[in-house]
Amino acid sequence: MSFRKAVSRPCAADKIRSSARDLFYSQGIRAVGVDEIVHRAGVTKPSLYRAFDSKDGLTTAYLADYQQECWDRLNAVCHDHPDDPRAQLLAYFDELALRATQPGYRGCALTNAIVEYPEPEHPVRQEATRLKQEVREWVRQKVCALPADDPDLLTDGLILLMEGAYTGGQVFLSPSPAAQAGKLARLLLNTACGS
Repeated sequence: MSFRKAVSRPCAADKIRSSARDLFYSQGIRAVGVDEIVHRAGVTKPSLYRAFDSKDGLTTAYLADYQQECWDRLNAVCHDHPDDPRAQLLAYFDELALRATQPGYRGCALTNAIVEYPEPEHPVRQEATRLKQEVREWVRQKVCALPADDPDLLTDGLILLMEGAYTGGQVFLSPSPAAQAGKLARLLLNTACGS
């Protein structure tokens, strides 16, 4: 007698999240309707509203999922370069330079959400802004562990470089200035901390 291992099938909420992620990232949050999401997910509209209180609720879940992917990348560079904040920062910017020049790259989902939701009190904008602050704090902590003359200025420079790569990767065709993110991060770090 043979037993087959049970294969778990994705639940409706997982299908909705996956479909929303693909659609929101490629087309924009406000450009995608609930009908399109449920159609792609192969579920019903009531399934969406059982899993998420609203499209905004689904959007904040999408942003949380995106942020987790970001943390996974940041944790990977920390794992690869333990106790070396300079190498961690450089590894992140090298990886960003590669990612930002790939076909279909649409920048940072958090930045895109902030642009799409200009209303400061909108919950989607507030969540995206909060998550961006977490990334800024990660950069600041790494910079504060370095012998930078002005840690705040270096943090700001690296954040501006990061945001520029997110945007430049969408705007410019190959060769994109975003491909230089790693080299520019080295230049900033060398200038602020010495070679």
